[in-house]
Amino acid sequence: MAGVSAQSRGWSSLCRLYLRLHAVRASPGTVCHGWQNTLKSRGVLCLMPSGRLPVQAQIRLYTSDDQKETNRPTEPSATSSTDKFAAGTPGQDPSKPEQKGMLPSDPIQVKVKAVLKKRDYGTKYMKNNFITGVRAMNEFCLKPSDLEPLRKIRRRSPHDDTESFTVFLRSDVETKAVEVWGSPEAIFRERKLRKEEEIAYKENTFRNKKLLKEYKDFLGTTKPRLSTSSIFLKGPGKVVMVAICINGLNFFFKLLAWVYTGSSSMFSEAIHSLADTCNQALLALGIAQSVRTPDPGHPYGFTNMRYIASLISGVGIFMMGSGLSWYHGIMGLMHPQPIESFLWAYCILAGSLVSEGATLLVAINEIRKSARAKGLSFYEYVIQARDPSTNVVLMEDAAAVLGVMMAASCMGLTSLTGNPLYDSLGSLGVGTLLGAVSAFLIYTNTEALIGRSIQPEQVQRLIELLESDPAVRAIHDVKATDMGMSKVRFKAEVDFDGRVVTRLYLEKQDIDQMLQEIHQVKTPEDLEAFMLKHGENIIDMLGAEVDRLEKDLKQCNPEVRHVDLEIL
Repeated sequence: MAGVSAQSRGWSSLCRLYLRLHAVRASPGTVCHGWQNTLKSRGVLCLMPSGRLPVQAQIRLYTSDDQKETNRPTEPSATSSTDKFAAGTPGQDPSKPEQKGMLPSDPIQVKVKAVLKKRDYGTKYMKNNFITGVRAMNEFCLKPSDLEPLRKIRRRSPHDDTESFTVFLRSDVETKAVEVWGSPEAIFRERKLRKEEEIAYKENTFRNKKLLKEYKDFLGTTKPRLSTSSIFLKGPGKVVMVAICINGLNFFFKLLAWVYTGSSSMFSEAIHSLADTCNQALLALGIAQSVRTPDPGHPYGFTNMRYIASLISGVGIFMMGSGLSWYHGIMGLMHPQPIESFLWAYCILAGSLVSEGATLLVAINEIRKSARAKGLSFYEYVIQARDPSTNVVLMEDAAAVLGVMMAASCMGLTSLTGNPLYDSLGSLGVGTLLGAVSAFLIYTNTEALIGRSIQPEQVQRLIELLESDPAVRAIHDVKATDMGMSKVRFKAEVDFDGRVVTRLYLEKQDIDQMLQEIHQVKTPEDLEAFMLKHGENIIDMLGAEVDRLEKDLKQCNPEVRHVDLEIL
């Protein structure tokens, strides 16, 4: 290793010596340009760069603060011009071709484009945020008089009922709040105090409502009925109320017939009517809850309460009706009891058949009317559970009519043969029928609550409406969900054509004025101000196009209530 190191040091010393001798032999006026002089030694080509390459670099740096650096050369040795360098140094003839080949014809120029300085907004930037007057008063504890001197900005409203509304800059509101309260800590203390007062006010309001309710219960009230009561005078509410009254009377008379005869089939029918009455009362509660006004906790309303009530009703039919009927039928098979006269039972079953049939006709007529309005067939309307409350009444009354006929047939066989097993089999048949109805109701209402899509034909019609618009290039990730009770939520990602949107913006502008503004752009700062002004207006135009498309979708399909168009 020592020998190799010594050999390396010797070789480097020999190279340095050769370079010095070569420099002495060269003429004093000779200049080494670029990578011209080479040294060949031991098969290695050594390139010797020169520091006198004539390079001219002109760099201009711009920032958004109107600062421009002066022109300066990149190296001190590059101060000579091209003409001066072309003249050469003493002892060098530019006319000789071998020397011309060694000299570069033009200097190398490096230009850097003018760019704006990138702004660092940080992780949280709220300086340019807008805030409404109500929010400014709630969050910063200001009065309407405090907001009067602040800058007011008219912006496009996100609501359909208003075209524009007034907002304030959040930075102006924060500055005014600090001016009024003295410090951010004082604002926080005042906000906390107002929150405590709000909680106390809500508690007092709840207490006062409770006392008022007790007062009305004790003395009565002359106030007219609430508007929610009108829903029980028409449509599904009317069907449910009629079913409650009829099934309640049927339960009472069937119960008397079972006590008199001891028939298992009659007991199953009495339980069937009781289950129907309880379930339809639950449906009435669901209908009343579904018309409640949406609140911040439930922004899409309470329409699903009908499906929830129908689902619970289906479970109740399975547990109360089917379960008890099966239990009583099995007990009749295991321990048969003698049957009394069926005369009263037949009379009550006949009356029940008439009343249940009347309720069934009311439900059928209501479903036909609703299906005709939606453009659907009777079967499609029932399968899709468009109106869960009416569906439950329809299925329960259909099961009731079939159950009455089944119970009467089994009781007739028992009367003819004297064998009570037929009566027990009738109870099992009624229980099986109720189980099938409950399974259907549970399935249809579960599908509705999960959130199923609307019909493919309707989705395709909405997609074609969007794709036929000139401002839209493509539609992706389309979702049209049935929220229940004729309410559809439509969501899609839209690829807008920026050129069309910009052209729509230009059509509403004064072209001559814009040309004058373009001619006045001389510096990067002027260009930035021009682009910021019109860029914000183009974004507003894009928002207006989104609003227009949402209105078109709602007009194409009135069931579309909520539209979410995401811009790609």
